[in-house]
Amino acid sequence: MGIIIGLVIALIIIVVIVNAIQQHKEKQEQEKRAKAAKQKAIIDETEELLLNLAHLPPNPKVVEILNQRSLNAVKNMAKIMPEMKGIKNRISEMEARLNASVDLASSNAGQDQSFILPDNDQQLVVILQTIKKLRIMLKSEQSKGALDAQSFMNEDLKLDAMQLKINVESLHKRGMQAHQKEMLGSARQYYEKAIQTLTDHPKQSDYTMAKKTELEDQLEEITAALKNTNAADAAKKAKAEEDDLDMLFQPKKKW
Repeated sequence: MGIIIGLVIALIIIVVIVNAIQQHKEKQEQEKRAKAAKQKAIIDETEELLLNLAHLPPNPKVVEILNQRSLNAVKNMAKIMPEMKGIKNRISEMEARLNASVDLASSNAGQDQSFILPDNDQQLVVILQTIKKLRIMLKSEQSKGALDAQSFMNEDLKLDAMQLKINVESLHKRGMQAHQKEMLGSARQYYEKAIQTLTDHPKQSDYTMAKKTELEDQLEEITAALKNTNAADAAKKAKAEEDDLDMLFQPKKKW
């Protein structure tokens, strides 16, 4: 009897141990899948950014940074799940793409492209969203040590200048449209907001100074036009009131 009880206890202990081992393996597998999914998300996000770069002026250095980011993520995925099918081929493809972008960035060093504001508002939204995501990505890569401080600063300043130009030129465009429709109050508000945006920007440049002067000149024209309009309205109102008084106090007709 004692032997049977001992065997039962031993069996229970074995079952508990096996279950614990199984749970531990499942937990490890879940952690691996979660880590791999994180790297997959980085790759997907990077590929989307590369596609959206088509809306921006050519920037080989940013392309190089993005390709390096994808390569790092694929290599991390290979460490997490080395048994993944096709992972080695994927690494080779990423390395080839990175080498090509490095060569392109080296040959185009210092050749900055001017940015022309598109007329399509929907395209502007895509560009602004892409710029914001790129700046977040650059900061993340720099904080992880994957991007040196100088490269981060150079590319972030370019994107910041582009973002500023889009915001200011959009306000200027809306101001001109309001001006053409003789909506002088709205036009003034757009111009004032654009000037304030330029004034508050921490990095002043030839563009910010020239644009500010241009906007201030146009704002003066609108302010003068508003004064003239207000003066004309006041004179018209005074004349109307004068006519009303004349009507009130004129001699009454005798019937």
